[in-house]
Amino acid sequence: MLTPRYFFIQDFRPLEDYFLANPHVRRQFAKGDYLWEPGEPFRRIHYILSGLSQNYVEHENGRRKILSFHGCGTVFPGYHQQDFQIERSILTRALSPMEVLEFTKDQFRRMFEQNGELRARVVEWFATYTNLLLYDTAHQEYNSSFIKLCNLLYLLLVHRTGMGAASMEITQDDLSDLLGMSRVNLTRSLARLREEGIIQTRRKGIAVMRPDALARYCSVETVGLPPEESIPQKGTGSL
Repeated sequence: MLTPRYFFIQDFRPLEDYFLANPHVRRQFAKGDYLWEPGEPFRRIHYILSGLSQNYVEHENGRRKILSFHGCGTVFPGYHQQDFQIERSILTRALSPMEVLEFTKDQFRRMFEQNGELRARVVEWFATYTNLLLYDTAHQEYNSSFIKLCNLLYLLLVHRTGMGAASMEITQDDLSDLLGMSRVNLTRSLARLREEGIIQTRRKGIAVMRPDALARYCSVETVGLPPEESIPQKGTGSL
């Protein structure tokens, strides 16, 4: 069973040759560049050849909420024909130098109509992204600050890279923006994990040293039920 993920990579890699064979513009973005200008709706669609981008919403009060990260082998933003008002508040910036194949909506529409595998992957991508947004709003919202942080670190580092120790360059401001959490609560939760030897922090970076211990603090929605704790079949439970 799939668990939510904040990183999207390799979802469309089998179609890379197909993308290259169709009309496109090859573009490069420097670190910090916007992939489209703030306030614009989604006019262009990118297949990411290299690099990593960060997708976030910026509220009119100045606060921001990081939604997801998108790297090589995936398409972003997803393909659709409508212009939604919320798109004008969604921003995507390069976290590292990036190279992309850029398509107009009409170019991508023709590929979408012609290629059944592309259609299937677009549907699966939207389902996975919707799952992340539902998880973030309908599940994380009701957890304590500490469990929210544990869930996020598990999905960002442990689940994405396997159960070994893993590290990532990410600031405490980014963690705060991903979680919608105050810096005070975040600092307190990070300190608890450090004291227990579960994580190590450095300037602009964090490492999970004890993935199993971190997983024990996570919610079931994040890590799943272990086999011995699976929900009993109807009629087999005790009164």
